[in-house]
Amino acid sequence: MGFFISDLHRHIEQLYQEQYAGTTAANTFIVYRGRGLSTGDFEQMIKTKGGLISFNNFLSTSKDRELSHAFAESNQANPDLVGILLVMKIDPFQSTTPFASIAGIS
Repeated sequence: MGFFISDLHRHIEQLYQEQYAGTTAANTFIVYRGRGLSTGDFEQMIKTKGGLISFNNFLSTSKDRELSHAFAESNQANPDLVGILLVMKIDPFQSTTPFASIAGIS
């Protein structure tokens, strides 16, 4: 499994270089992620509103707000989850972590 994750990370780094090399701050964009959070995690997130959220895994997002909103809403059936929509402003010029659009290859 470790080899697969390392290989995936290298591929994302390569795509990042191809897609975002030479970009400037004027190239910022917004991506969305809809998901469910446990009630406890949601309450913890509210306490840190306006703060930094970090992810310790690969993260799939979309430029389509409505699609991501549908993912958030799909959690309403479970009373233990709260549907949330994460809105992330991405500035390739400021990034310290590689990211890439895989729309053309997935």
